[in-house]
Amino acid sequence: MKHNFYMEPLTIRKEALGDIIKDLSNRGYRVIGPTVRGGTIGLDNITAIEDLPVGYGDRQVTGGYSLFKHERPYFFGFSNGPDSLKRFLNPPYQRLFAIKKRAKGFETMIYEYEGSPFAFIGIRACDLRALHILDMVFEKDPFYQAERKEIFIIAVNCIFPSNTCFCPSMNSGPEVKYGFDLLLTEFDEDFLMEVGSKKGLNAIEGVHHKEAAGADIEKKRGLIDSSSKSIKKTLDTEGLPTLLYREFENPWWADIANRDLSCGNCTMVCPTCFCNTSNDTSSLDGKTATRIRCWDSCFSVNFALVHGGNFRPSRRARYRQWMTHKLAYWINQFGVSGCVGCGRCITWCPAGIDITEELMAIRISGKRR
Repeated sequence: MKHNFYMEPLTIRKEALGDIIKDLSNRGYRVIGPTVRGGTIGLDNITAIEDLPVGYGDRQVTGGYSLFKHERPYFFGFSNGPDSLKRFLNPPYQRLFAIKKRAKGFETMIYEYEGSPFAFIGIRACDLRALHILDMVFEKDPFYQAERKEIFIIAVNCIFPSNTCFCPSMNSGPEVKYGFDLLLTEFDEDFLMEVGSKKGLNAIEGVHHKEAAGADIEKKRGLIDSSSKSIKKTLDTEGLPTLLYREFENPWWADIANRDLSCGNCTMVCPTCFCNTSNDTSSLDGKTATRIRCWDSCFSVNFALVHGGNFRPSRRARYRQWMTHKLAYWINQFGVSGCVGCGRCITWCPAGIDITEELMAIRISGKRR
């Protein structure tokens, strides 16, 4: 997938990003960007560049996350936090419809999205790939489409990947190649900016900029190459669906289950997991019933509970379902893996389970049997 708009790269001073944020707000966008929140760098409402985590970096390891301060005031000197676009475009809590009791009969009210369009700042290549995947999953979903269609994206090339990233294995980063309105590559004093749409061009009308020099473009390439080389974690994607179908009864699934907590953290932070459930609630006077769609997880004990029993009663079966769906079923259904290599599931797993290592163990143990 490529964007169909091109103009020569520009450079802007870092403080000019504040003018772009202000312009987007004036155009009616709800601006969402990275900010320090609850000991992490998450996505939230921002109104100025002072809201960005300037000078902050993060350390991510298997089952661990912490913040630190850079020596330089980088605007985007960190990797992805626990949030992704999913939380806004497929929110954890979504009202679908309500049925109201009237004097004669009932009235059905379908909820529609009435909020401002989103403008997202600081989006990485892996999350743009995840957005592309969600677009396929929710192609016919009116609630997702209503929030998705008018979004504005300021992407950033990922110069500070985490120790849990493996996006090169999934061909999803660290370089942004499509899906943006504006794209930033951060230098010490300024940004290299690439414009990916007419909306992006309109957003920088009043922003002082100049045409990028050849040295700036070479500098960008050097930063991306350095970032890519610094990513040591890998996932072997060769023959994944065939491998996982063949190893359906591999004993290693039981070993994983002995460590797995079934907490569902991995599915909550995953930018593509989309399992949900529906809950019906009624008002205290009994006159209104509302259906709500909520996030769920295939790790939940009762997720596979149907009339007649639970067809995935064990943690072994539930973890196997999650990995096989992500790396096999998804490919058969959508033609692309459900994993983008962001590494969130590794960072935020309290049991320290690493999908890349577990897949390698399954591959190796399968060869020995």
